[in-house]
Order: sequence, then structure tokens, then C-alpha cells
Amino acid sequence: MQTNDFEKAYSDFIDCREYDEAQSALFGMVRLSFEAGWKAAGGEPPQPHKIFELVKPEKADSEAEKE
Repeated sequence: MQTNDFEKAYSDFIDCREYDEAQSALFGMVRLSFEAGWKAAGGEPPQPHKIFELVKPEKADSEAEKE
């Protein structure tokens, strides 16, 4: 079992910017490695796609009736 000091230090480490950057870099390397293995095994490469799409909100019925 870890001490409270250890848990506090670990929590502070997880919450810092440097951890986020390292985690992002590691995720990127793992994804690239997986993709390389996927392609080597004959899989189709992933196709680019939209992550999100901005849409305009529809006018409320009361606003539409005024026009």
C-alpha cells in the first residue's frame, strides 16, 4: 500500500502539463505502430474523416412564426 505522500505526488504528476505531453506522444507512437502492423497484415489504411461538423441551430417555432 502506498503512502498518502506518494499518492499526492503521483496525483500532482498526473495533473501536470508534462504528463499530458508525454501521454499524447506515447499515444501517437502506439497508434502509428498499430497502423503499421495493420497495413503489414493486409488491412486497409484508415480513411480521413470529419471529427465534427458545425451546424446552425434551427429557429424556434415562435421565432419562425414572427417572420
